Amino acid sequence: MRDKVLIEEKMQKLIEMTAGFCDAYLDEDYKQLCEKLTRKMSRKRTVPFLSGRMEIWAAAIIHALGSINFLFDQSFEPYVGADDISNYFGTSKSTVSQKAKVIRDMFKMSYWDKEFSTTHMNESNPLSNLVMVNGLIVDKRTLPPDIQEIIRQKERRKK
Repeated sequence: MRDKVLIEEKMQKLIEMTAGFCDAYLDEDYKQLCEKLTRKMSRKRTVPFLSGRMEIWAAAIIHALGSINFLFDQSFEPYVGADDISNYFGTSKSTVSQKAKVIRDMFKMSYWDKEFSTTHMNESNPLSNLVMVNGLIVDKRTLPPDIQEIIRQKERRKK
């Protein structure tokens, strides 16, 4: 029982820390993704953030999400450098990137990840309109309207 209380306290602290960064540098989309990722981490059998500095975990959560959503690319909005994240939390850039890799590996996060991509990334995913029909990959926008509706219904059921 004590572990659940400790996990809840640390989870809330991480949510507050990441939300503070998102309010200062990012947007509501990142803020929600950070909270979602933190809550998912807290449900792991071995909760990773029970050991180590909370500042490192908070920075790593943002770094992990940012790396799959092109946060470090200056041509994207919002843009934040890895140094900015480390400086905000007073952490080492290399330690943060190592923890971020642990998080990405833990949840098998990658580019165009449906669960952890920002709204903009999901909308601009070049693969989102491709479906398999009789063993062929086709753009679903080229299919007849009734078939498109069937595909939309199946996609809604998956969520």
